[in-house]
Amino acid sequence: MSKYYTYIILTVDNTLYCGYTDDLKKRFEKHKAGTAAKYTRAHKPLKMVYAKEFETKSEAMKEEYRIKHLSKKEKELLIENNPFSFD
Repeated sequence: MSKYYTYIILTVDNTLYCGYTDDLKKRFEKHKAGTAAKYTRAHKPLKMVYAKEFETKSEAMKEEYRIKHLSKKEKELLIENNPFSFD
């Protein structure tokens, strides 16, 4: 059974990008290659700083939507309270 994830990537210009996937490592590699999202082609990814696992794609997408509506400060707090990192 597949798991789904909502994640946040820190970019080299100190912005935060949020998305969802069923494979964190593969998705991050696509972001680094510039083939995953228009935003991360323009704002190069530095590292993945947050990830949360879900049972369904719908749950992951709902969390992505919620996070995208947070302020940068609120996103930083979320990351601070849920440490996760790989690059």
